[in-house]
Amino acid sequence: MIKNRLTIQELKDGVLASDKAILGRAITLVESQSEKDRANALSLVNEILPYSGNSFRMGITGAPGVGKSTFIDGFGDFLLSQGKKVAILAIDPSSKISGGSILGDKTRMEKLVGRKDVFIRPSPAGLELGGVAQSTLESILLCEAAGYDFIIVETVGVGQSETAAKEMTDLLMFLTIAGAGDDLQGIKRGIMEMIDLVVVNKSDQIDSQVLSKLIGDFNQALHLFPAREFRPAVEILNCSSINSIGFDQIWSFVIKFESKVKENGFFLKNRNSQALNWMNRCLLNMIQKHLQKNEMIKSSIEKFESLVTSKRLSPLDAAKQIFDLLNLG
Repeated sequence: MIKNRLTIQELKDGVLASDKAILGRAITLVESQSEKDRANALSLVNEILPYSGNSFRMGITGAPGVGKSTFIDGFGDFLLSQGKKVAILAIDPSSKISGGSILGDKTRMEKLVGRKDVFIRPSPAGLELGGVAQSTLESILLCEAAGYDFIIVETVGVGQSETAAKEMTDLLMFLTIAGAGDDLQGIKRGIMEMIDLVVVNKSDQIDSQVLSKLIGDFNQALHLFPAREFRPAVEILNCSSINSIGFDQIWSFVIKFESKVKENGFFLKNRNSQALNWMNRCLLNMIQKHLQKNEMIKSSIEKFESLVTSKRLSPLDAAKQIFDLLNLG
C-alpha cells in the first residue's frame, strides 16, 4: 500500500532517482490548488531547482485533428533511438463546469507507453486561458530534475495556448495538414510570428502538387515577417507520423536550432525571460486570490459589478475606482 503522504525530502529523492511513480506524485502536488499543497509544492520546487534546466523544451501546437498525439508518439520513439530521455506533458481540455479532463493522449501513444526512458503526463488544463496549465512550468522543472533531457509540451491548440507554450519552451512547432481548416488563410498573424517550425503531417496522404502549394504559401507568408536575428529561419517540413517518415529532417532542424540559440546567447536570454514571466504570472495570481478572499473587497467589487451591468458605470471607470479604493495608485 502506498503512503498517503511523502515528505518533501522523499519526493525530492524519488524525483532525482527518476522514480516515475514519485515523479507523478510530485506533479500531482504542484497541480494542486489547496493552500497547504501549494506551500509544499513551493518547497519541493525550490529543492529541485538546482537540478533542473538541463533539457531542450519543445512545444507542439496545431488544430484538433492534425495528429499531434500520433506525431508525438512517432517522434518520441525516434528521439529514444537518438539516446534521448523523453518527458511528454500533454495538456488536455478541461470542463469549466466539472473541471473534468478527457486525458486521452496517453492511450493514443502506443509506441511510448511503458517505455523505460519515457514519462507521459496528461494533465487537465484547468481554467487557464489557452489551455496550458498553470503548473506546467513546475512540472517541466520536475521532469528535468528526474533526468529527462527532451521535454515535449503538447497544447490543446486553441487561441492563446500558443502564447503560453511559447513562454515555457525553447522551440514552438506548428503541426498542420492540408485541408484541416487551419490553412494559411486561417492562421493568425500572431501565431505565425511565434512559431519556429512548421510541419505538414500526413504528407503521404496528400497530392504532391497540393503539398507543394501549401509549403509555398507558408514560405511566401513567412517572407513578410522581419528576419529572425537570433533564431534560424522558420522551415516548413513534412512528415508521416504513422509511417515514421520525415523525423530525421525535423531532428536535424532541432539540432541546428538549439546550436544556434546557444551559441549566440539567445537560449539563456529566453529562459531568463520565461522565468521572469513565470514570476509575474504567479504574482498576479496571488494578488487575484488575495482580493477574492477579502470580504470587504469582494463586497465592493460586487457593487461595482452591479453598476456596470446596469450601465450606470463603464467597465474602465469601475476598474479605475476599484483600483483607487485599494490604494494601489
